[in-house]
Amino acid sequence: MESAGGKVAQEERDRAGKRLAVRLAVASALAGGNAAVIFATESVLGAAMSPNPGFATVPLSCYAVGLALGTLPIGWIARSRGRRAAFLVGAFLGVLTGLLAAAASFIWSFPLLCLSAVFGGAYAAASQSYRFAAADGASPRLQPKLIAWVMTGGVVAAVIGPQLVEHTMNIWPQHLFAATYLAQAGVAVLAMGVLSSVKAAPPAAVSAGGGRPLGEIVSRPQFIVAVICGTVSYGLMNLVMTAAPLAMKLCGLSLTQSNLGLQWHILGMYAPSFFTGPLIVRFGAPRIVALGLGLEVAAAAVDLAGLTVGHFWIGLILLGLGWNFGFIGASAMVVASHRPEERTKVQSFNDFVIFGTIAVGSFASGQMLAQGGWSLVNLVVFPLAAIALVSLVWLALRPAQSLAEAPGGAGER
Repeated sequence: MESAGGKVAQEERDRAGKRLAVRLAVASALAGGNAAVIFATESVLGAAMSPNPGFATVPLSCYAVGLALGTLPIGWIARSRGRRAAFLVGAFLGVLTGLLAAAASFIWSFPLLCLSAVFGGAYAAASQSYRFAAADGASPRLQPKLIAWVMTGGVVAAVIGPQLVEHTMNIWPQHLFAATYLAQAGVAVLAMGVLSSVKAAPPAAVSAGGGRPLGEIVSRPQFIVAVICGTVSYGLMNLVMTAAPLAMKLCGLSLTQSNLGLQWHILGMYAPSFFTGPLIVRFGAPRIVALGLGLEVAAAAVDLAGLTVGHFWIGLILLGLGWNFGFIGASAMVVASHRPEERTKVQSFNDFVIFGTIAVGSFASGQMLAQGGWSLVNLVVFPLAAIALVSLVWLALRPAQSLAEAPGGAGER
């Protein structure tokens, strides 16, 4: 039975978590705007710069590499220096992203453009950890809601990124997107200002014995399925979204139409976050993940049905919706699979596996589009989504196991 003092302390942690989630939602909006600029421009600029059409999406693959490479260092900084220090380092890398990409446009350097994308991915790795930071110390029923609150910042990002491209891309016609990238660096500076006053939620009490070994935690069925679903949900979205702007260009659609499609996609990614958390609390994370995977399959079916603006836009919206339910649901499963004292190492490992896998797979996107066309990119969605759905069924058929019953467990968190 929880004591009155423990209940008051938990209520304070919950209030602090809510305050933190609001501030991190703002930072997430600014970080998402940076990512939207990269996805809207770098495959187009890469196609103009690269020596081979199949290399057009390499900058976006480098972004995925930066995501993977950034997760463990960002986690280490969070453990050793605190969450705020990790967030500020990430935003500073966002500033470098814009400056390097602008320089690449000025001197027409494909390698420099790819390097800028690596830093952009590292910034995204830091911003992805915002969702876990908001849940630190919060009560289990509140955690999915706080994760979703942070993700609502992407609704603003859906406007910031594409509109930033739309209003700056023609300022220096002789240096494609250079002004856009400088504005992108300015947005990252704003993010540093927001993050400079972040205060982490008070930590929950932890057992004196410390956390379990990482190998023991990640071998549990719930964690394994959470990683599979997070990887597939994010990976399919990344695969299709990476190829979409270039596919639209190859189909004769304008850059403005592509930007608007990306804007609707990002809205689809983040707008559901206002109610994804309550849905997870009511129906359970696995069911919401399954819904997300189903929507990503529906997106691929729409993409295969035609090549009009409507097909691209509807497909991108469904893809964004599927990512939201799949990725937030998988994140909630990860949070439920570890104890408070284990959070940074487990969360960093989860993101490293997800983004590392995506980095490896994303290099195939450009080649798939060049060799097999837009259809091949979308056909890949079906078998991968099926693997994740089967893993959810497998987990549902297993007997439930609490953290208290885990080998070496020290009690329920």
